[in-house]
Amino acid sequence: MEISKVFNNNVAVVLENNEEKIVMGREICFKKKIGDTIEPETIDKDFYLHNQEVLSRFKELVVDIPLEYLEIGEEIMDEARLSLGKALNDNIYISMVNHIYTAVVRAKDDILVKNALLWDIQKFYKEEYLIVKKALVIIEKKTGVLLPNDEAGFIALHIVNGQLDEDVHDMYEITKIMQEIENIVRYRFKIEFNEESAYYYRFITHLKFFAQRLVEYKKTKQARRCFFESNT
Repeated sequence: MEISKVFNNNVAVVLENNEEKIVMGREICFKKKIGDTIEPETIDKDFYLHNQEVLSRFKELVVDIPLEYLEIGEEIMDEARLSLGKALNDNIYISMVNHIYTAVVRAKDDILVKNALLWDIQKFYKEEYLIVKKALVIIEKKTGVLLPNDEAGFIALHIVNGQLDEDVHDMYEITKIMQEIENIVRYRFKIEFNEESAYYYRFITHLKFFAQRLVEYKKTKQARRCFFESNT
């Protein structure tokens, strides 16, 4: 495979069947340059990033983040795709790896960030949260750091984000809206939900997409206001 871009000693973009893909492996680019070849057996991981903006962000990511975090991200992505049976967008890989790296650095410095919506994330996104609980084992094995459940909640939102194509900060707001609406329904009608029932699952699904549209509407409205203000 011919190298078309070199990010560092461990990561490059190669051409295969006239299509670019990213390959990773320890020292696979050592003393290599554009136009040289990489042998397939030296590659540990490979994947495609079709969006040029995402490719640019990935380039920035690999400059500062060690290879083991890129490997962690790929393992979690594989587990999420397998468990959910869904495709995940390219953006999730970059944002999730960056978050995990930052979280591990914080944990090593004994800096813990509380997740105010942890309980709701566990409830609304059960599948994604269970995936991340497995991911914590992968992270500990690679880094020696066991991240707390608060971080598991944040990482779960990245996986949810990968399915809905939203910014992770938007996912936090969407989850907060879902929490508030569920509380309104519970107290207004004086009912307790059976969280294991299909009816509750359908209710949460409707809430999720309603909250997503609400956040998108707010962002569009704000963007329009900024546009008109800048042109007056």
